[in-house]
Amino acid sequence: MNTRMPNPRELAADLARSALDLHAITISTLVAAYKTAGFTLALVGGPVRDAILGRLGNDLDFTTNARPADSVKILKKWGDAFWETGAAFGTIAARKGDVTIEVTTYRSESYDPDSRKPDVDFGDSISGDLARRDFTINAMALELTGDHPLFIDLFDGASDLARGVLRTPGSAQSSFSDDPLRMMRAARFVAQLNFAVDPEITAAMIEMSERLSIISAERIREELIKTLMSDNPQLGLRLLVDTGLATHFLPELPKLKLEIDEHHHHKDVYEHTLTVLDQAIVLEERLGGPNLTIRLAALLHDIGKPRTRELIKGGGVSFHHHEVIGAKMTSRRLKELRFDSKTVDDVSKLVFLHLRFHGYGSGEWTDSAVRRYIRDAGDLLDYLHVLTRADCTTRNRRKADQLSATYDSLEIRIKELMAQEELDRIRPDLDGGQIMEILGIKPSRAVGEAYAYLLDLRMENGPLGPERAKEELLTWARDKKFGAAKQDK
Repeated sequence: MNTRMPNPRELAADLARSALDLHAITISTLVAAYKTAGFTLALVGGPVRDAILGRLGNDLDFTTNARPADSVKILKKWGDAFWETGAAFGTIAARKGDVTIEVTTYRSESYDPDSRKPDVDFGDSISGDLARRDFTINAMALELTGDHPLFIDLFDGASDLARGVLRTPGSAQSSFSDDPLRMMRAARFVAQLNFAVDPEITAAMIEMSERLSIISAERIREELIKTLMSDNPQLGLRLLVDTGLATHFLPELPKLKLEIDEHHHHKDVYEHTLTVLDQAIVLEERLGGPNLTIRLAALLHDIGKPRTRELIKGGGVSFHHHEVIGAKMTSRRLKELRFDSKTVDDVSKLVFLHLRFHGYGSGEWTDSAVRRYIRDAGDLLDYLHVLTRADCTTRNRRKADQLSATYDSLEIRIKELMAQEELDRIRPDLDGGQIMEILGIKPSRAVGEAYAYLLDLRMENGPLGPERAKEELLTWARDKKFGAAKQDK
């Protein structure tokens, strides 16, 4: 009886071949097109890794000895649509049905020490192409243009995948010198796959972290997003901080790693922040699933603390207005990382508002205060609910339960007021046209001032009704001494 267990490479090859059945028809026509034209074609990189892990998706990467111009001719006939935007780097993309592919000519690339753009040279062998890949688990291929799919694993990536270890095909120093962004990819894969990191990689990241300075903000942003949106971003973030990489694009994060006072009476802000991020992820189902805005807000909500830290006489520490400073710092950092304006504004606003609930006490807010909480949060109210709840990291179970119950009561009051008054669409009792008619004025700054005054009254007192609103408006206008109200003296 043969009881020999398959080795990781054999098992990986079988799994990769089996996973291709998901797209058998689509891939077979693509392979036939390249084979007919006299070229090789291999599934490569992330899709091979994901096929082995049983999670092959609809975005597939291939490598070929065909030059980009040849791929254009082939894919133009094969696909429903195709793109040449990556042609300078040897990549042509296409879509057929619900499958999107990228076909890249065998290549090697490296960065000039002072350049933000890689130099790309096309090659003629798949072995050379695989050798330039970032990590061994991404340096596996499935050659498809032979008689049978051939699994190629020159750097034992299958074993590393089975062991859960991240290694580079060659030396880590050489790999990171070729493309410094690979250091951030290491953190991303650690977070996505829950892998350990080979000590050589960690040492190279520490030694070469400054090389990240030649990478564009846009590329760094995309890797940060992928790390944050992974299943366990804390693992990747810790690696970025511990190796010094975070200092070069998100210095506010390692600066949270401080002792609050000499007696260790207060929790470390860095550890607190990572816990808040984890708790926000647990709660983000309330937002419809994985959400970049809430994860960024959780990560950045306390970055104003180091700059506002003051020791209190007799012991303790304060961080007065750290939410105000933190919101400004958040806006500046996200802009430098080239995030879109909506993300910048939303995350900054959540950082600014994240302490607002703590004035609620045990329910002392008036209805007016609750209305203002709703109004200030606006479209981000559900996000603020998640961030506020995630921000409770106390280990005191009684205190944690009390805070949760108090916030439950606030949410109930919010729902009740919104049901009664439709606060999500709150407006003054008079619109701009009515204000101008009552006061006998034309469009001007005064109309905006009057509108803001009536809105404040509405927030303070609830619905006034048009008659009382008119009386209040005329009284306000007389005090301001303008418009038709002058005649009512």
